[in-house]
Amino acid sequence: MSETEIPEPDRIEGAPHPRHVPLLYGQPAAERDFLAAHGSGRMHHGWLITGPRGVGKATLAWKIARFLLSEPTRDGGMFGDAPPADTLVTPADTPLARRMTALAEPRLMLVRRPWDSKASPPRLKRDITVDEIRKLNGFFNLSATDGGHRVVIIDAADEMNPNAANALLKILEEPPANSTLLLISHRPMRLLPTIRSRCRVLKCQNLGPEDLALALAAAGFDDISARPEHLATLAAGSVGEAVRILTEQGLEHYQTLLALIADSPQMDRIRATQLAERCSGAAGQARYDLVLRLIEFLLHRLALKGASNRPLAEAADDEAIILGRFSKDAGAARDWATLAETLAKRSQHARAVNLDPAAVILDMLLKINQMAGQRRAA
Repeated sequence: MSETEIPEPDRIEGAPHPRHVPLLYGQPAAERDFLAAHGSGRMHHGWLITGPRGVGKATLAWKIARFLLSEPTRDGGMFGDAPPADTLVTPADTPLARRMTALAEPRLMLVRRPWDSKASPPRLKRDITVDEIRKLNGFFNLSATDGGHRVVIIDAADEMNPNAANALLKILEEPPANSTLLLISHRPMRLLPTIRSRCRVLKCQNLGPEDLALALAAAGFDDISARPEHLATLAAGSVGEAVRILTEQGLEHYQTLLALIADSPQMDRIRATQLAERCSGAAGQARYDLVLRLIEFLLHRLALKGASNRPLAEAADDEAIILGRFSKDAGAARDWATLAETLAKRSQHARAVNLDPAAVILDMLLKINQMAGQRRAA
């Protein structure tokens, strides 16, 4: 496999890598927080960029990196005599931008899960290893003579193994001068408390419908068939999840799930079987993962509907009517929550023993049909 064919662990399938995305939507608060720290002259060496998957954390990290590497050399902690910057935006068509896009900028280092060419078959390693973190020592030493700023992006810091985390901690305890480490984290509580305490947090939020639509358009998804608010609800404001949903026809699959439960307890077995069979085989693996998430989402929505008197933002046409039909009170909410937990355990077991995906999905749908029939009769 050539270097250009090696999969990038920090890129969502079907979307461009964050280094190719110059525009960031929906995170003005995080941008303002960074600019305020930058302008104060009290810049942290370590930044922990947190938030749900797919909301733009990596895009923000690359935007910050371009901004820092575009700045003149620090002088006494400040960037020359220039006034504080009020934007992270930098020119798109510059030698620096092109080098960063090509991963050829010597003052930038990207740390991510490495490719294991010795494995059979070759594949990405499951963790960021200590060897990847140790490379930072050479990076800092080699670039110490250029007088410029140095930036490290770790995507994602959650994927470091214990030895790698400890090696990074040593760097954060005595950070090299004129350097910034940007740690992207989906689940910061998985990190060592001592790593978290040595970083300033930038928290990214879920995107609203308008920002989500703009971000998807920037990623090449100009034609969104569903209403943006449906997609935003189903994707929980995550661009990454929205890309997966659009790539695997998730909007249509969720509408099918709602139609199936609407007919319960006389669920259309043929239609249910057709949906399940679309998840079979190697080609259906991504769809299988998505349908499992959609079933989990549906069960969560049913539990939430019964437990709350507040109207829910719809993720599909007529969703509120269907949810209300099968989850009218707290008792129904408990039943659906219990079923969600049961099916989650069954799906984990199914993966562990490599059960047929179609059989797993069909079994889940039949369990939902049974519960819906009980709740409709209650």
